Amino acid sequence: MDTISFNWALVAGMGILLVGVVGARLVARTSVPALLVFLGLGVAIGEAGLGLQFSDVVLTQNLGLLALAVILASGGLSTRWSDIRPALGIASVLATLGVGISVGVVAAATAILLGFDARTAVLMGAIVSSTDAAAVFSILRRVPLARRPAAILEAESGFNDPPVVVLVALVTSPAWGTQPWPVTVVLIVAQLAGGLLLGLATGAVGEWLLRRLALPAAGLYPITAFALMVLAYAAGSVLQVSGLLAVYVAGLWFGNARLPHLRATRSFADGVGWLAQIGLFVMLGLLSSPSRLPAAIVPALVVGGVLLLVARPLSVIACATPFRIPWREQAFLSVAGLRGAVPIVVATIPVSAGLFGTAYLFDIVFVLVVVFTAIQGPLIPRAARALGVTAGGPHTLEIDAAPLDEVQGEIITTVVGPDSRLRGLDIRDLGLPHGALVSLVVRSGRPIVPDTLTRLKVRDRIVLVCLPGTRDAVEERLRALDAIGRMAGWAGPDRHRR
Repeated sequence: MDTISFNWALVAGMGILLVGVVGARLVARTSVPALLVFLGLGVAIGEAGLGLQFSDVVLTQNLGLLALAVILASGGLSTRWSDIRPALGIASVLATLGVGISVGVVAAATAILLGFDARTAVLMGAIVSSTDAAAVFSILRRVPLARRPAAILEAESGFNDPPVVVLVALVTSPAWGTQPWPVTVVLIVAQLAGGLLLGLATGAVGEWLLRRLALPAAGLYPITAFALMVLAYAAGSVLQVSGLLAVYVAGLWFGNARLPHLRATRSFADGVGWLAQIGLFVMLGLLSSPSRLPAAIVPALVVGGVLLLVARPLSVIACATPFRIPWREQAFLSVAGLRGAVPIVVATIPVSAGLFGTAYLFDIVFVLVVVFTAIQGPLIPRAARALGVTAGGPHTLEIDAAPLDEVQGEIITTVVGPDSRLRGLDIRDLGLPHGALVSLVVRSGRPIVPDTLTRLKVRDRIVLVCLPGTRDAVEERLRALDAIGRMAGWAGPDRHRR
């Protein structure tokens, strides 16, 4: 490619990205997932629109799985362990047993109703049985859900992609039909266990490294953390374990560790995650062939109807009932099992392997995702209100930290929120532990060197310097003041919880 062609390609690429960003902004206040806008953009510039030809399935598969890894990394970083820990049991069961039930129901229905052979039916069931992390993270975090259903859906969407990818790869491989099913189950469990261990190892080593490195620029911390998470995904692929599970677990570890510049890392990962979503969905839209899609409409409606009305509710009932989840929450979990990029990307695995009839399978999955995302997206907020599973989100004080290399201390920053009881306190009221000092207050963009009588206001950014060994006590004190105010000193050990 010469320089002129490269520049024109760059102009086109950045133009598509900007159109995608504008499209995301336009749908930000609606319940419609942005993926529909991005998919539509890909179709519009593809063979049936502007005429751009793109048919590289293998490249789409590789870049698509990498994009899913980036999205899972971003989701893990923004997920609080304290929120999903109570839901970890049921989420894990839904991500494994629930997926298995859904695969079985959809496979049986497609074999009976559509006449698919056993292998194609199992592939169809496996491809569409995973809820989509990107869709869940983008929609559910705009819906004020009660803590338990929100935690279940987030954890499930993070954990159920890896089993589905492993299952589809095994069904696509030459071992299909010759390998006993117990061996297949053992292989799936082994790959998932390996991915879990790799993610935990990456998180532990990465935290140790990032907390001890004094990098020359704050912007290097997000890059380093992100590189470690993508390394976990790549290493998983090389070691033949689940790289998707590894990257999500590593992101979950980093997001709940006391890393330097954690807020900046989350913001960086969120931006890269959006870039991955836009690129992924546009590429999938380009790969689709609109002239073939009408033939896939009826099968897509059949498969989607079975999935939404039968398979998903059965898997939720079977998995949630032993955990004594109320029927209202079970009904909402059944409705909110969103599909998105994951099924379309996973559908490229058998296509790239050259299996007969899998291009038709891809078309069915593409239509199913578009139709049922358009239906479920606006339905979710209404279903949440109708079933009474909405609630206000808990207030949490955000605290960020950065290392001071020479004295081995740390700088801590936090912002006084609208609901924070830090508002109205004087600096002398903070009662910080010995070895901690408020060095600066940033108010309306202007720095203030505080004295003991400086009164804190909403949106003030407080900058503290902490000597070695004082950070935990300082954070505990700030959270207690944030929740209780001046009376924090009279409360018990759990005084910072609301």
